[in-house]
Order: sequence, then structure tokens, then C-alpha cells
Amino acid sequence: MSAAPRVGLVFDDRYLQHNPGLETHWISDNPFPFVDPILHSSNYRLVFRSKHLIDLSGLGKDMIRIEGRSATDEQIGWFHTPAYIQKVKDISAAGGGEAGGGTPIAADGYEIACLSTGGCLAAVDAVMQGQVDRAFANVRPPGHHAVADSAMGYCVWNNIVIAARYAQKEYGLKKVMILDWDVHPGNGTQDAFYNDPSVLFFNLFQNGIFGPDVCARDQIGTGDAAGTNVNIAVPAGSGHATYLAAFERLVIPIAREFRPDIILVSAGQDASISDPLGRNQLVTESYRKMTDALINLANECCAGRLVILQEGGYSETYAPYCTLAIVEALMGRRTGISEPLGWDYIARRPEALTMGLDAEAALTELQHLHAPYWSALN
Repeated sequence: MSAAPRVGLVFDDRYLQHNPGLETHWISDNPFPFVDPILHSSNYRLVFRSKHLIDLSGLGKDMIRIEGRSATDEQIGWFHTPAYIQKVKDISAAGGGEAGGGTPIAADGYEIACLSTGGCLAAVDAVMQGQVDRAFANVRPPGHHAVADSAMGYCVWNNIVIAARYAQKEYGLKKVMILDWDVHPGNGTQDAFYNDPSVLFFNLFQNGIFGPDVCARDQIGTGDAAGTNVNIAVPAGSGHATYLAAFERLVIPIAREFRPDIILVSAGQDASISDPLGRNQLVTESYRKMTDALINLANECCAGRLVILQEGGYSETYAPYCTLAIVEALMGRRTGISEPLGWDYIARRPEALTMGLDAEAALTELQHLHAPYWSALN
């Protein structure tokens, strides 16, 4: 029998103190007028409940705790501009406010954002130094929308961009693969690496959710980086079958040819069937299968080095179960905790388990777009 995998977990109670405030009305930007206040979509509950489920399942006691830390301004500055870093500091010192792009932060926003990024760097350390085989960083605030000079979409610092640069600078890695399965496109991550052939970026998201020109399929990278930006923009309503087909037809063959030294994942569980901010149809089993595929790919290409970083997920009852499925896959065992939606229910929803003609056309288009750069697609 093979030895049980050593799986690291990054979590800090201070992540729960990141306070984006109340949800506001989209037109007036004022809080909704109800007697019971509505918490901001990016509230503490996803990370809190995910950690609770990990502990209830018994997995938590078998995971290796990775102590987080704060990222430094120098590390944040590998992607973000000095002016933006100072802006976040100033807003935080003033008691909170808007950091840009619909991203409110509170009085401690700068410190907790640095802790979130630092937790991701600690996960990279643990994997690269052989303390664990793979790791899950259950951090907040998320990062993949943040651009160099501004926050965006609840994201302050771009955690995965800085983690990739850290892996390269600290450990001399030549090639990094990033996969983003959040239902929203990782636009900030694309911006960071669009001209960089050392980073292969798979951006798997709901087509058009941020508009037709944000991370379009034909945005493939420039110069020597052409072909390394793979925007797998799937139609709204895409589910289990479509995502697994995207892995089989694009992610796995391209990644095998690229041969990364480490795999990083922006794990947003908002492509789930229950999410209020997306329209895709993934279920817990989808996240388990995608994680299994990445584990196998990491074992084949990069000595098992795999780090998964928490991003979005807004179904307060279902997204934590999707996160638990990811951790179960990392640990190599199922816990038997019952999820809110059973597989028998999912099987009655064909849109979750079949791939439509529009999804088929999207994957075919992407294969043709990237075939000139990857022999595995020919």
C-alpha cells in the first residue's frame, strides 16, 4: 500500500476578520433597506464553514498545519504598484473604504490582505521544502481579480500571481502552471503573465460574465508567450461533463507538453450548481474529479507539487461542501459527510452531466486556436 499523502493546511482565524461590510444595492450603492442586514457576498462564512467541515470530517487532524505569515511590501510589489500599496495602507489606516473595483476593506484591511498572501507563500514553502506533498490555503480575501494598480471584485492583492513569482524567485523554478476554475475570469492573473512564457495560465470560467472582451478565448498571449494563456470560456449552464472535457482535451495535454515545475490553483467554488453569482452547474464530484486530475498531473510532471489557493464561492450552504470535496481528494479519501445535493438529484439534471453543442463548439475553437503552439493538440 502506498503511504498516505502529506497534505498541508493554511488557516488563520484572522482571515475571518476581513470585513467588507454589508451588501449594497447595485444601483444606489446603499445597503439594502431590510430590517435584517445582508452581509457582503465575500463574507467570512465560506472560509469559516469550509474549515468547520474539514474539522467535522476528521480530515483536519490528519492534515499538517502550515503556519502563515504576512507578505512583505517588497513581495506585494512584485506585481502591484507602490502607489496602490500605499493607497491600501491609507484606506486601512483611515478606518476602511473602497480599494477600487467594488472591493471594500475595513480598518485592518491592509494587514489581513498581507496575511492572506503570506499564507499562500507559506504553502509554497511547505511544498517546495518537502514538508508536505501538496497543500490547501484556506485564505481570504481572495486575489485573482486584483490588477497591478487596483483592487477588483473583492480581491486586494493578487495572491496567486505573487505566489507564482515567489516560487520562481525563491526556488528558481523555471515553469509555473496556474489553473483558475472560479466561475469569474482571473483577469488580474492574465494581465500579470500575458507576455510571460514561463507561466502557463488556464482560465476556466463562465463566458461573458464580465463582458465579451474580458479574457476572451482569442486572447492567447503575445510574443514568446503565445499559446500560454488559455481562456477556456465555457457557456453559462456548463456543468460536470463540460469541465471534465475541458481537462481532457485542453488542460491535461497542454500541461503535459509544458512540463511545469509546480501547479498552482485559483480555487473558486462559485461555478457550483447553487451559486448566486454564477450560472454554471458543477457539483461536489466535479471539484473532486478536477482535483484528482491535477494530483495525477502533478505526480507526472513536477514531483507532486500542487498548491490550491481559495478564491470565490458564494453559496453559503453548498460551496463549503465543494471545498471539502477538494480537500478529500487531496487527502485521498472520502469522509462520508452528506452534502446538501445528492448525486441522485444531480443525475436528474441533464445540464449538469451532459455537454451541449455550444460547449462543444467552444472547446473545439480553443483546440484550433492553440494547436499551432502545442503539438499535443494536433
